[in-house]
Amino acid sequence: MSWRGLIHEYRDLLPAVKDENIVTLHEGNTPLIYSDDLSKRTGLKVYAKYEGLNPTGSFKDRGMTMAMSKAREDGAKIVMCASTGNTSASAAAYAARSGTIDCVVIIPEGKIALGKLAQAMIHKAKVLPIAGNFDDALNIVKEITDNYPVELVNSINPFRIEGQKTASFEICDALEDAPEFHAIPVGNAGNITAYWKGYKEYKEHGKTTQLPKMLGFQAAGAAPIVHGHPIDKPETIATAIRIGNPASWKPAEAARDESGGLIDMVTDDEILEAYKILAANTGIFVEPASAASIAGLLKLSEQGYFDEHKGARIVCTVTGHGLKDPNTAISAIEEPKQIPGDINAILKEIGL
Repeated sequence: MSWRGLIHEYRDLLPAVKDENIVTLHEGNTPLIYSDDLSKRTGLKVYAKYEGLNPTGSFKDRGMTMAMSKAREDGAKIVMCASTGNTSASAAAYAARSGTIDCVVIIPEGKIALGKLAQAMIHKAKVLPIAGNFDDALNIVKEITDNYPVELVNSINPFRIEGQKTASFEICDALEDAPEFHAIPVGNAGNITAYWKGYKEYKEHGKTTQLPKMLGFQAAGAAPIVHGHPIDKPETIATAIRIGNPASWKPAEAARDESGGLIDMVTDDEILEAYKILAANTGIFVEPASAASIAGLLKLSEQGYFDEHKGARIVCTVTGHGLKDPNTAISAIEEPKQIPGDINAILKEIGL
């Protein structure tokens, strides 16, 4: 049977949803891609979980199918989220797919990659930019959804975490066990929370024999968990993780501590370098925030963190497609130079 979406595939491990209420775009089933280049650089067996190939181009679709399905089951007419981009795109698409639910998005003005904002707007969401950052936007959303008949679909909605945990199921199914390490970007921290929940549940059900060490990476300009306090004005080129007070802070620390892993930070320069290395040598084009996991992997490898674990498997979640933020890609490359339109000029240019 062809893939029908993650609720159908993993429904025995998810909260119950009646078939008629399932809102799906056949999300999940994303590829786990082995990287020869990163494996040679680190001495590990490195895999990228390419979540940019979900329907709206990011991992958010995993949680949104669950959150929107439960909202529909509860008779919700409006959903609302605060977003740095990917959540808004996903919420808008799944609301449109539902046929019965309207979507309202609160965003920090001027802090959203246009590729993501365009998605939310084409799906007819009501997009409202505010003066302030993501944390300000989320506080407004929480106040409204606490006091009015509007459903919150940010990652503090527990059904979002339930959907997102299925990525770890897919990884274990593909590898026939859990990997030894898992590297992941950390912004609002729902994803590291969800993956750890999924890994634990699969082991509890006897589907795996081990649990990975969870390695989370924040951007240096937005690293509240690393510093141990909220960041009032987070700044990073990685807009998707530009968050100063993560909603899932405590669960993320629990994932770190229970797994024996860590949460560290990487600079914007390290993120951009990893972004280009992944695209040029593995063929995977991601948005900058996604490359935080790759940057973290390379940083830890250079520090000798993996020296006693050569040949171990590590999965790096890359969370969103590169076309989410085309401006960063354009600024990171040289503009092609024009040459005469004849064969000899072209042959000379390519060294033939």
